[in-house]
Amino acid sequence: MEEKSTADAVESGGLLLRRRNTSSRGNAGDEAAAEEVVSVEQAFADKPVPSWREQLTVRAFVVGFVLSILFNLIVMKLSLTTGVIPSLNVSASLLGFFLVRLWTAAIEKMGILKQPFTRQENTVIQTCVVSAYGVAFSGGFGSYLFGMSETIAKQATEANDPMNVKNPHLGWIIGFMFLVSFVGIFALVPMRKVMIVDYKLTYPSGTATAYLINGFHTPEGAELAKKQVRTLGKYFSFSFIWAFFQWFYTAGDNCGFGSFPTFGLEAFKNRFYFDFSPTYVGVGMICPYIVNASLLFGGIISWGLMWPLISTKKGSWYPADLPESSLHGLQAYKVGVGTDMLTMQVFITIAVILGDGLYNFVKVFGCTIKGFIEMYKNKNLNTLPVSDNGTLATIEEESFDDKRRNELFLKDQIPKKVAIGGYVVLAVITTGCLPLIFPQLKWYYILLAYVFAPIMAFCNAYGSGLTDWSLATTYGKLAIFVFGAWAGASHGGVLVGLAACGVMMNIVGTASDLMQDFKTGYMTLASPRSMFVSQLIGTAMGCVIAPCVFWLFYRSFNIGASDGAYPAPYTIMYRNMAILGVTGLSSLPKYCLTLCYISFAVAFTVNLIKDLVPERVAKYIPIPMAAAIPFYLGPYFAIDMFMGSVILYIWERRNKDEAQSFGPAVASGLMCGDGLWALPEAILSLVNVNPPLCMKFLSRAANTKVDAFLSDYLDGCDSRRNWGADRRKIPAGSTRAVDAGQGWLVASPIGAGAPPASRPAATVVLPGAGAE
Repeated sequence: MEEKSTADAVESGGLLLRRRNTSSRGNAGDEAAAEEVVSVEQAFADKPVPSWREQLTVRAFVVGFVLSILFNLIVMKLSLTTGVIPSLNVSASLLGFFLVRLWTAAIEKMGILKQPFTRQENTVIQTCVVSAYGVAFSGGFGSYLFGMSETIAKQATEANDPMNVKNPHLGWIIGFMFLVSFVGIFALVPMRKVMIVDYKLTYPSGTATAYLINGFHTPEGAELAKKQVRTLGKYFSFSFIWAFFQWFYTAGDNCGFGSFPTFGLEAFKNRFYFDFSPTYVGVGMICPYIVNASLLFGGIISWGLMWPLISTKKGSWYPADLPESSLHGLQAYKVGVGTDMLTMQVFITIAVILGDGLYNFVKVFGCTIKGFIEMYKNKNLNTLPVSDNGTLATIEEESFDDKRRNELFLKDQIPKKVAIGGYVVLAVITTGCLPLIFPQLKWYYILLAYVFAPIMAFCNAYGSGLTDWSLATTYGKLAIFVFGAWAGASHGGVLVGLAACGVMMNIVGTASDLMQDFKTGYMTLASPRSMFVSQLIGTAMGCVIAPCVFWLFYRSFNIGASDGAYPAPYTIMYRNMAILGVTGLSSLPKYCLTLCYISFAVAFTVNLIKDLVPERVAKYIPIPMAAAIPFYLGPYFAIDMFMGSVILYIWERRNKDEAQSFGPAVASGLMCGDGLWALPEAILSLVNVNPPLCMKFLSRAANTKVDAFLSDYLDGCDSRRNWGADRRKIPAGSTRAVDAGQGWLVASPIGAGAPPASRPAATVVLPGAGAE
């Protein structure tokens, strides 16, 4: 398995973070010798390859359905909290292997096992699950789709008229997902041989997943997988129980361990605290060190320096009497996240994201052109195999693995008429039906998008094969500006831009993901037909599961509230991009545009420097797009993720092999347990079962005020006996304060009952927290 990992994909609008696995480069002779000794397919030579129909088993899709629900919960929670989403391919492969092993072991004991579990079936499960939870990302629930809602429109203040607002509803969301999610699957199917066999593109994520699945199905790999599953189960249980325990203390806003002032109350005001989230500790163990360090660096620069400085310019750079939500005031620099602290920046964050995205677009597009040129030169050279010294050059002999893989990969062809016909039919249906959901989105907007989408999908898939960077969100942002400006504000340009973003993101992103899956199937001898069918079924599952999971969150929690548990940070960013594309830059306040230019240039320049300096230096330079995320949210989640990096680093120092083998299992367990708790938490909320306690921390000054209030109340009681009677009549939900030394630990018991009308109700007013 490949060993060296670097940061490879940082996407905004859901910020997808993948780990690139690149081959370690050593002596060429050693590599050749190793290749002669080690052959993956020779290890499986005695095992027959099932037909493409046999690879598509009922148990594969039952397991895929169960895991799709779990991973949609995880991705949805991440999308609606920070927008940082790691690659979950390893977790999907490992859990798929584990569940089918349980299935086969059970029916084998009953003597009814008809078909053994193969690596091809494992690949089908992984493809199905990844396709299903991919809809939760590309569906824009944490970016463009919920950015259409009235909740987010009120935060932006501009363009919040009915023409530019569409509130979420389960029916139209499912319809929208089915219309836009399948077209990308058909877009590049005719190019699969060119990409995988002819160009021999690496597709690092797909290759790494294939190595993992192949390893599971060897005797040694199966034994290791059992240990990994046991480790995953242990940390899954811990994470789930911890999330359940934390729930008891979250009866109100800013209650519980998630609001623990780890570094003091002043630091807490600026969102510097550790919130005890197993999810983000696990994400930090999966993401590369430089990504986590970049996030923490961005949090320190923004919340530690920039926003405190900008807030001092109120009345100078922007009117002091404007509401915080106005794009002409502080909102132009920041987005409101509460009345007690300075709020995060929007347009500077957007400038950094666009600067980083533009640079990487140019870089990947350049790599694509360079790859075409080199391929053309090599093709011409192959017709005349002469070396530099004039002698006949040795043509590299095709390995046993390549022969075997090429033979089976080209065996089950997907007819071009199916691919091209499917794309045309789906494009026609979508062009006719999408205006029924979004009347502002004219049919000719959609038609133009589908004309150019295959070209962009090809460029993105080719670049992803070379670098593992998917720029689907960058193409989506381009669609926001182009189609939004075309429609104009008076014709619903904001809504048009966001809807066009969804169309473009789904086509370009899905096409790239399909090629990653084809690469995995190529290396595990899974039939392209079974992969194609698995992706279709997985996408269909995702089109139902993802909207239902979102709807569960939407009905259970206050999504989009900037100071809530699910702020959906990228929704306001995407909406403001659409507003910017429609209204232009003239309405921004003083110096805002100047700061945006500077931020854009810095992001572009830092990326350029990273590519020009030696790798030993580049690995210490922060990634601009990752550093931009805390500009909006604050550094609290970055501290969690950095803690995950610290844990993994210490583990690797003590036992590197063990850390590499079991680190992903530990991280997956932490993420899955905490993510799964979101389901019972949402159900409890829907049936009005609330947490019993609220745990908060107060300053010494607030402590004194609460103490004085209680003293006054006690002094007013006639006797200790009367106090006991009065105490029993304090209404449910009132605050009781317990001295906690340096601060106050405040617990609010939630119960039934109310005081008689003849007696006054006792109320404790907590400074900075409102009446409890």
